[in-house]
Amino acid sequence: MEKTKLTLATRITLLRILGVPVFVVALVYYLISLRAGEPVELYRQLAAGIFILVAATDAVDGYIARKRNEITALGTFLDPIADKGLMIAALILLTRPNVPELSPHLPLWFTALVISRDVILIAGSVLLHLVTSQVKVKPHWTGKLATALQMLTILLVLLRASAEFFEVCLLAAATFTAISGARYILDGLRQMERSE
Repeated sequence: MEKTKLTLATRITLLRILGVPVFVVALVYYLISLRAGEPVELYRQLAAGIFILVAATDAVDGYIARKRNEITALGTFLDPIADKGLMIAALILLTRPNVPELSPHLPLWFTALVISRDVILIAGSVLLHLVTSQVKVKPHWTGKLATALQMLTILLVLLRASAEFFEVCLLAAATFTAISGARYILDGLRQMERSE
């Protein structure tokens, strides 16, 4: 694994990270205007465009790194920061108590579910590392689908989608978030049992 070279994939990841505060600023300005009763749609459209760009380039930087055989320690470290930074910012800003005028909106239970799952997985990884001195995280399709559905749910809020379609996507995202979380927890428990 290459350690120090700033590859094309890593540069894309860095641009994704830089896109997160721009997304936050655009979205905050939109939410302020919405609260004031005079929503500035340009801010919402800008936030949605940046969200799509940052989320879509997640697959691009990974593909480039694998295709060019340029997987680096820095890129591996930065990639989840870009992903989780975008996701957590969007979840917090688009949850109902922040802006009651927002419709559709993310319910508080959904935001709590997504963030709690990630916190439990991180804590579990740390615990597993302390107990076994190694962590073998095996990505599973349920986790990838959960992330894709979470992103789609957030995007539907930004695009002001119909309530019916949004509710279906929200429930699907919540279901796969819970399933993937349970699967990763069970996998971690199995690893702990094998190490004893």
